[in-house]
Amino acid sequence: MRQERGSSGRPGKIIAVHLSYASRAAQRGRTPAAPSYFLKASSSIAGTGGTVERPPGTELLAFEGEIALVIGREARHVTLAEAWDHVAAVTAANDLGVYDLRSADKGSNLRSKSRDGFTPLGPDLIDARTVDPHRLRVRTWVNGDLVQDDTTAGLLFPLAQIVADLSQHVTLETGDVILTGTPAGSSVIVPGDVVEVEVDALDTGATSGRLVTTVGADTSPALDPALGSLPSIDDVQREDAWGSAAAAGLPDEPASGLTADLRVKLERVPVAALSQQLRKRGLDDVTIDGVRPMHPGSKLVGTAATLRFVPFRPDLFAQHGGGFNAQKQAFDTVSPGEVIVIEARGETGSGTLGDILALRARTRGAAGVVTDGGVRDYAAVAEIGLPVYTAGAHPAVLGRKHVPWEAGGTIACGGATVQPGDIIVGDADGVIVIPPALVAEVVDAALAQEGEDAWIAARVAEGASVDGLFPMNAAWRARYDGERGA
Repeated sequence: MRQERGSSGRPGKIIAVHLSYASRAAQRGRTPAAPSYFLKASSSIAGTGGTVERPPGTELLAFEGEIALVIGREARHVTLAEAWDHVAAVTAANDLGVYDLRSADKGSNLRSKSRDGFTPLGPDLIDARTVDPHRLRVRTWVNGDLVQDDTTAGLLFPLAQIVADLSQHVTLETGDVILTGTPAGSSVIVPGDVVEVEVDALDTGATSGRLVTTVGADTSPALDPALGSLPSIDDVQREDAWGSAAAAGLPDEPASGLTADLRVKLERVPVAALSQQLRKRGLDDVTIDGVRPMHPGSKLVGTAATLRFVPFRPDLFAQHGGGFNAQKQAFDTVSPGEVIVIEARGETGSGTLGDILALRARTRGAAGVVTDGGVRDYAAVAEIGLPVYTAGAHPAVLGRKHVPWEAGGTIACGGATVQPGDIIVGDADGVIVIPPALVAEVVDAALAQEGEDAWIAARVAEGASVDGLFPMNAAWRARYDGERGA
């Protein structure tokens, strides 16, 4: 597509509308009273037939099929009636963005939407003088399936209003591009997907042609945490990116039963107190033995996502150790609030994770990692800040002692059986596994016991003997009950 401005053929600026279609507003559950905007870098411009790369360490690259306006002559403080006369052409656009990078920009979208190739335009221009701006259509296909289909009749703010409003604040110059927002249907795309966007005039049949973009894997270096914010996502971002909770595969309620209230309670209760309550219920073998925290002052609370290694065997490692193996799958798909629990048979003669995988887990919102094997890149993993419990450090790579065998399923870690969805709690004393069905009962009982123990400790501090006080005999119990009820 030919541009009118600059020796590079790029527009001087690209201005995009945050939310402009009624269908998209209904999907998001909010309708703005007036249009709002953000800027995209002109270096993000691309043509049809190109490949866009999903940044390393991210998962939520989303397409947005849009109508793009190309300014034909300078517009400054133009009226609504004059605005369309300043538009030279209409074409198709794909306002690509990575939701993983939105949080640090607080609405500016610089990092999430201005990467190279993130604004494909074209392939052809439609003369704006030949079309009715109220009778334009935008459609998007992903892998041949129609996923967006809306017209400018569905806009909250007519195209001319967007031009006139912007001209009140900035001078629109020849060649500038305005991305006018996307209708409902925007969602996540992955490497290998092909996105096509087309804009056409309903009255004349004039068309921009199909704007084709293929998604590829990014070969650029990983983001440097020393330079700025890293990708960060949660289920709110996932729902926004996919378009709905159902499309994102999010459950209505936590499958494990670990509600926000239970999580808060578990963060308050020492592992020792939980262990005591589980023992009273006949559960003695629920501690993950032999692991120590890399950050002793931190608390670990989450639901288990399991990973199993089997002893190294060359032929099995050749089949299961390379590519996107079970180890990489576990770290690449862990959900927010989950703890990756690794069965390494207590073998510490190689690493079961390193800094790259720890960074991936933190980026995806994992609560932590527990492994009864070793950790390589120990100092770098510690610096990432993700709570990790391990049997020790070792410089060797995985293949020295292990074959990554299975992500998910029941495992044995540090002598304890762990199933996906089990509740994992860790502190300086160690790590414990709580069956989901017992967690509410156990945590409440542990909190009650902690209150009783605190009262006993206060009496000991006053000089009382532990004889008959710890545990309390009938006399001390009566006093405790009386003071608690006062």
